[in-house]
Amino acid sequence: LVYITPSHHHRHHITMAAAPSSIRTRITSLFQCRYPIILPGMSWISDPKLVAAVSNAGGVGILATGPLTPTQTRHAIREIRSRTTSPFGIGTTLLMPGASENAKVALEERVPIVNISLGKGDWIAERAHGEYGGKVLATVTNRKHAQSAIEAGADALMVTGHEAAAHGGDVTSLVLVPSLAARFPEVPLVAAGGFADGRGLACAISLGADGVAMGSRFAITEESGLARGMKEIVSSGDRTESDTLYGKNFDGIPARVMKSEESMRLMNGPAPLPVVIYRAFNAARKMNIPLYKVIPGLITQWEKMYIIAQFGAATESIMKATVDGNIEEGVQFIGQSQGLIGDIPKVDDLVQRIICEAMDASAHGYDTFHRGGK
Repeated sequence: LVYITPSHHHRHHITMAAAPSSIRTRITSLFQCRYPIILPGMSWISDPKLVAAVSNAGGVGILATGPLTPTQTRHAIREIRSRTTSPFGIGTTLLMPGASENAKVALEERVPIVNISLGKGDWIAERAHGEYGGKVLATVTNRKHAQSAIEAGADALMVTGHEAAAHGGDVTSLVLVPSLAARFPEVPLVAAGGFADGRGLACAISLGADGVAMGSRFAITEESGLARGMKEIVSSGDRTESDTLYGKNFDGIPARVMKSEESMRLMNGPAPLPVVIYRAFNAARKMNIPLYKVIPGLITQWEKMYIIAQFGAATESIMKATVDGNIEEGVQFIGQSQGLIGDIPKVDDLVQRIICEAMDASAHGYDTFHRGGK
């Protein structure tokens, strides 16, 4: 590594040193990947092409299965395997209709890593561990959920801070990561929320994490399934870290979205109940989720299903932005790290850059504390 002196802006610039072929952390050892960088599952973005690109680049790509039927999930898993021989995962939000069925498909297909969220995944861990040695990564936002995930058999935790796109918690990564690292020292952690470059990776390692997830950053790459128009909006530099909104009125669960006139309107207050249910049923039909799986829950588990109904109702707005690139009528999940994004690179180039930046940041930190910054 060539050490680079800081510019007058006090930022480091790499003169071009090749990244090492691999970095060893508990996460790379657990997942058998070369670099501790994770693509989280983002609906309509983390598709087979992007998942495989991240895994081929040395990280771990996680397929978003939320919009997929079990048959589509199986086809997507097999497409990923046709594109890469490296480890990958699938994401499943267990609260949502159809999630358990998709998880069962992943287990049948022996997917190396299953990323679970918003639900108890003990049965997934039991089958993955017992049937083929698969690993379970649980997404959590607080200590209570972390404890429950570990007791349910999770091998690692994706610790999601307030800065994250979509459903981050109410505690920032700067506090949440070291807190959970100290509380659960035996469990590998992936830090998520606010990480978009090598400085973030080096910081996460310093805070006690064993890797990072970079959803917003990987969304703005050539291989990403995100609409080109949305990529250009974020990469233009016009959107800063301040241009997001956080609240629960959009889809029923506290979430972070890109600030726009439409998102501000929707965040002002929840939609009327009849509208929520009507839009939820429409979303279920579009996603091929049978209504018989939705209606009973509305009767017997009202509070839970109302959240699901709100979530489903938001699908139309999310698709308008994410799939169609229409920010005037749609809503885009995005993290505060959008303020760190200024280009649309290829995934492999991005991963190599992140590793080089992390090495440079670590070298500078070492010099500061061990050599007095000289």
